[in-house]
Amino acid sequence: MDRISLGNEEFEGRNNAYVLADEDDGIALVDTGVATPDCRVQLREELAERGYEFADVDDIVLTHHHPDHAGLAGEIQAESDATVYVHEADAPLVEADPDAVTSLEELRRESLSEWGVPADAREELLAFLEATSGVDGEPVDATPIEDGDVVAVGGRTLEAVHAPGHTAGLCCFEIGGASETRSGSDDAAHAGTEAFVGDAILPVYTPNVGGADIRVERPLETYLASLRTIVDRGYARLWPGHRDPIDDPAARALTIRDHHRERTENVLEVLTEHGPADAWTVSDHLFGDLEGIHILHGPGEAYAHLDHLRHEDVVTLEDGEYHLIDPDADIGEIVSSSH
Repeated sequence: MDRISLGNEEFEGRNNAYVLADEDDGIALVDTGVATPDCRVQLREELAERGYEFADVDDIVLTHHHPDHAGLAGEIQAESDATVYVHEADAPLVEADPDAVTSLEELRRESLSEWGVPADAREELLAFLEATSGVDGEPVDATPIEDGDVVAVGGRTLEAVHAPGHTAGLCCFEIGGASETRSGSDDAAHAGTEAFVGDAILPVYTPNVGGADIRVERPLETYLASLRTIVDRGYARLWPGHRDPIDDPAARALTIRDHHRERTENVLEVLTEHGPADAWTVSDHLFGDLEGIHILHGPGEAYAHLDHLRHEDVVTLEDGEYHLIDPDADIGEIVSSSH
């Protein structure tokens, strides 16, 4: 397995694409980078240094639909006829299915309105999305997969471990996979193995929840459950979508969980100090001025925590504003034990 670090100035920094190669099973990529001229040239050059071209790629495994991970998949597939695997929840978006795209756009508009995002900020976000629409790349002919599926690519077997939250269809891929005799429910059987995790866990940043994929219901709850899944499987090392490998997955997952506990406490402080507020107002107190994609991610993150608190009966939602009803709630217990 070989890691390629690709440039990406549109979103959250350098992306990883992973090359799996085998004389008999061919060449596979796990994620592809964003469809910008610079990234395209870089990926071609990096593959050429390893003796490959786009046309040589037999399989592409996508951790999720975001363009910084899937943007070049369609172009590579057009040159190579590669099979592109992606979770069934994200497949319609990488395929650019018109109904899925329209539904997402409508849901985004509704969410921005419900979160209280001002008209000028909404216009700025939509202008940013329009200006960067080319990074999505060419549509893909996807092969949908689901949790527990095993694909044989590049001399390895990869078991899909559905880990929604950052997106509805985000999957980790356990390297080595599950053999026919190993139970996918036996977490001990996975201990000591490694996995590609996309943006499920990142070594420095915390993956955005709430704004990164507004299709996800109960986004914080869903994401925390995915963190527990990853911890329970006892991986020895994780290969993320950005930056360097994670050599202590459990510790990193606990750090991210603690981050969400602290952020939830911060949300409560905003409501305590300033009274009822919508998600945009809470976001403003948490993050300050936002621009670009963060106009979506900021209030989305605030919404994820407010929504979680609402389902835990800590706040109530009335006319678009969240009202604090249990200021003494044990946030540590709510975040660590919610399911």
